[in-house]
Amino acid sequence: MSEGRYFEDFEPGQVIRHESGRTVTTTDNIWFSLLTANPNPIHIDAHYSAQTEFGRPLMNSTFTLALVTGLTVRDISLHGVNLGWDEIRMPAPLFEGDTVYAESKVLNARESKSRPDMGLIEVETKGYRQDGVIVMTYRRTVLVYKRGKGPVTPAPSPKS
Repeated sequence: MSEGRYFEDFEPGQVIRHESGRTVTTTDNIWFSLLTANPNPIHIDAHYSAQTEFGRPLMNSTFTLALVTGLTVRDISLHGVNLGWDEIRMPAPLFEGDTVYAESKVLNARESKSRPDMGLIEVETKGYRQDGVIVMTYRRTVLVYKRGKGPVTPAPSPKS
């Protein structure tokens, strides 16, 4: 896996296929829904969900947003600060047992006027299932450090 990109590593038009995928589970769905105080039975009640047009529980959409964003962190914001999401869309459902993958396209990259050690990037990200169906899209703006300008993660200590 990569060690993260710095501002200089982003170019408008660049497409980044994020390495990892993640299979979502019933436990993810119930735990996240209850943790975030979301009582919608479409996420946590299999009997209720069976009576809907989907016939089974839908993954919580805010879990999906968090997961798709998480899949992109190593490549997009490992050395940065998330400033926000725009135009979040869910064109198709995500179900328990599906595997989610992500791809991002760099839309803009510009130096920060107020923070000379950083730059702003805007990406459009698509989260998709194992069958290629897109389940989420969004635009995200991130403030990213320039190479050599941000905090440094200490190297692990050698074992004695």
